[in-house]
Amino acid sequence: MTQVAGIDEIRSHFPALERLHNGCPVAYFDGPGGTQMPRAVAAAMTDYLLHHNANSHWDFPSSRETDAALGAARAALADYLGGSADEIVFGANMTTLTFHLGRALGRGWRAGDVVVVTELDHHANSDTWRALARERDLEIRAIRMRREDGRLDEADAAAKLTPGVRLLALGAASNALGTINDVAQLTARAHAIGARVFIDGVHYASHQMPDVRAWDCDFFACSAYKFYGPHVGVLWGRRELLATLDPPKLSPASDAPPELLETGTLNHEGIVGAAAAIDFLGALGGERLPRRERLARVSQALHERGDALLRQLWNGLEQTAGVKVYGPPPGTPRTATLSFSVAGHTSAAVAAFLAARGVFVSHGDFYATTAVRLLGHEHDGLVRAGCAAYTTAEEIGRLLEGVRELLRA
Repeated sequence: MTQVAGIDEIRSHFPALERLHNGCPVAYFDGPGGTQMPRAVAAAMTDYLLHHNANSHWDFPSSRETDAALGAARAALADYLGGSADEIVFGANMTTLTFHLGRALGRGWRAGDVVVVTELDHHANSDTWRALARERDLEIRAIRMRREDGRLDEADAAAKLTPGVRLLALGAASNALGTINDVAQLTARAHAIGARVFIDGVHYASHQMPDVRAWDCDFFACSAYKFYGPHVGVLWGRRELLATLDPPKLSPASDAPPELLETGTLNHEGIVGAAAAIDFLGALGGERLPRRERLARVSQALHERGDALLRQLWNGLEQTAGVKVYGPPPGTPRTATLSFSVAGHTSAAVAAFLAARGVFVSHGDFYATTAVRLLGHEHDGLVRAGCAAYTTAEEIGRLLEGVRELLRA
């Protein structure tokens, strides 16, 4: 296993892990909806607000310090995603950035142009384009999800990606089932027919380090609060493409990327926190390597740990009568996020039962509404457990025992 900081050291950075609920230490399995925050990230945000807070582009010290902080944050996120600092756009969240990008792209499209999404998507990466389709009279095609394993149907992808497609909007990983899609292959197929590619990397970026250059995609969006940062959205786009966009903007605002796509005054403290989250992850690698190399080491090590935890959770649930697990099995491309159902109990009831025992899981459809509906749980939802950097095997055991206790009740 790739060596990085031990689990005890990692956990020591998270004050939230000291919380008790009904006398039980809290085990946070809600990471796919938002991870807990390390002290260093909160400290960086506090330091900015107390000592450097100003608007940007003015000629006095705190404004220049803000400009420098934003520049450093662009560089940090560029190192994590594999792009350049002048290709990093910040915004409120991935959904808002996607709506904004869609409007900018859509101004150059014509009625009848095609956008391809998938049934596996979070609806931030499908409904945003459906909304644009209503405004611009576009055609939306959705690549089928295979219900048996939560993967995309490759033959259907080939059938849907035909000349006339303007954009493939693809999730790198499913926030509901953990499925990791073959981004490079699908991107190459889309580019072969002249389409651009937008990647929803929100779930993927919290489990593995993206590489936008290797994937050869055109746009990539993620959210810092899924990888130990604050609620800030990040969009990467090829600089030459960003420069051609015509987004809704105020006339005095910059016409140059990346600020071209940044509407109004940004959440400066949140952006500082996003950079601090990247630095926190990099510091877990220990060695004095360039930041992207350290981040790659940490990402690989955390993925290996997560894979072991996922196997423990999958096997334990699969061997429990009355429980059904969904998505790709261990040993296939996936994240350490798993959804399941418990016979005779709604997802909300399961989540409440576990919460009373200090085990916090998500329930419902997680905005992956189409995928959950296709799996037959439109009304009762699924239970979702996601492993993060601070998750332990003991916590997995507590979750499993809680489910078994519910079934015995």
